[in-house]
Amino acid sequence: MPKNPPFWLPGVHAARRPYLLGRARVAAALRAWFAGQGFLEVETAALQVSPGNETHLHAFATDLIGPGGERRELFLRTSPEFACKKLLAAGETRIVDFARVFRNRERGALHHPEFTMLEWYRANEPYEALMDDCAVLLKEAARAGGVSAFSFRGKSIDPFAAPERMTVAEACTRFAGVDLLATVVDGIGVRDALAAAAAKAKVTTAPDDSWGDIFSRIMAEKVEPHLGLERATILYEYPLPQAALARPKPGSDKVAERFELYACGVELANAFGELTDAAEQRRRFAAAMDEKERIHGERYPVDDDFIDALAKMPPACGIALGFDRLVMLTTGASHIEQVIWAPVVETER
Repeated sequence: MPKNPPFWLPGVHAARRPYLLGRARVAAALRAWFAGQGFLEVETAALQVSPGNETHLHAFATDLIGPGGERRELFLRTSPEFACKKLLAAGETRIVDFARVFRNRERGALHHPEFTMLEWYRANEPYEALMDDCAVLLKEAARAGGVSAFSFRGKSIDPFAAPERMTVAEACTRFAGVDLLATVVDGIGVRDALAAAAAKAKVTTAPDDSWGDIFSRIMAEKVEPHLGLERATILYEYPLPQAALARPKPGSDKVAERFELYACGVELANAFGELTDAAEQRRRFAAAMDEKERIHGERYPVDDDFIDALAKMPPACGIALGFDRLVMLTTGASHIEQVIWAPVVETER
């Protein structure tokens, strides 16, 4: 049986409709802004050879069945990133995708198994341009929603105020008393050094926690509660062990060109100055899948076609923004399902 009343019941829909109309207004405003900036809206495929190669993302798997009954395993994408970067390699320069994406093992007020990822890329531009984009899009969303403040769970921000910009290292020092970069040597996180710093900050760790696990604990417990209050926060220069698909900052062996956007304590977006070193990206994917197998007992294939395209991709920056979350902040919704037209039914066992 459904855990919640079906969304199509007239009374349920009537209660949700103001949020959904707000969603439509925000989507229209952002599409108009991107078109005005010379972005081409693209529509990339949901079925992919690889759903992404991040340690803690879980995908939906399916089979592609050929005319002769032959089967090939494919996945629903967790992000349109791989396909978008292939389009950059093909010659596109400014693209945006309002992509439906899918993530398993995620459900809650801010998480849904199917949601909309607003992802855009700028070729031959610095990743700081994306920081400027974020500031503008917050204003555009607020104007479309007819609001002067964003709010969520008692926290609010002024979307028209310039976001504060703070490095991850600065945030860890300010809020946790942790000298984060002292625990990164030649781009590698020194696990025991960070564990000792976490202990001083009264952050509990487990013996089998990796450097990345400890970093995540410090961020969740000490840093993130202070972000995106009164105005949005852009947290930038992530340590290299957390670079994912981002390139190193020029001249640094400690930090990468990566930032995240926070508003009302909610993580809204994740951005990269894109890595185009194919060999390094393959190495990172292998390390992430080894860690995934250690923790979760599974791994996903690498999209070799993406690796080949990466080597031909121009210098670029890209960002993924949780569109449903932005709509929540704009409309004052308390749960992500209020802003999704037809949410996936959650059933009780």
